[in-house]
Amino acid sequence: MRHYLSTLVGLVLLSLVLAATAQSQLDEDKKMITAVRQFYGSAAAQRTHGWREMVNQVQSQQISEREVLSRVNIFFNRLRFIDDIKLWGKDDYWATPLEFLGAGGGDCEDFSLAKYFTLRELGVADDKLRMVYVKALDLNQFHMVVAYYPTPAAVPFILDNLEGTIRLATERSDLAPIYSFNGQHLWLMRERGQGELAGQASRLSLWNELRGRLDVKRLQKPRINLDY
Repeated sequence: MRHYLSTLVGLVLLSLVLAATAQSQLDEDKKMITAVRQFYGSAAAQRTHGWREMVNQVQSQQISEREVLSRVNIFFNRLRFIDDIKLWGKDDYWATPLEFLGAGGGDCEDFSLAKYFTLRELGVADDKLRMVYVKALDLNQFHMVVAYYPTPAAVPFILDNLEGTIRLATERSDLAPIYSFNGQHLWLMRERGQGELAGQASRLSLWNELRGRLDVKRLQKPRINLDY
């Protein structure tokens, strides 16, 4: 009887903790949506609400990491591509996910970074993810994608705003990797797999500057707005 009561009390306490955590997350989501509405407008708030709704749905379901990748990729690939100079008035600006959603579009770095931060929030380990700078050979221009490594030695899957389907890196002969990074490390890419460790991600000034702006209170105004 005592064991039964102890188990019951434990389950009740666990339920209370989970409920409090869920409520805390909803409160944070509301703060984000409110801040985006005040800063960017109602259409931006709707996009942000859709993002938080997608995140919460994925967190409540028991699905594979590959399915998580697919949902995140599909969600963000619906946004529009636009050059930094036109949107932010800078040659190279890495937007936070809220700035990306607020403006309604961005360039390849913004797509990739929004996917990376969302996947991290959804529990995908940092050592399975990298942002990869590549040369898009068909376009003859530099480009950024997200790579997902199911295991450390695996050929990664590529999440790309130019390609709706998530495919293995070995199937993307149109991309020539240059370097990659995640939250901790920086690699020089000498193959379509791991690459050579070249130091800490903190060597990248744009990465450091971006991480300093992740606070919702530090949203930036774009030069134009792509509400749709």
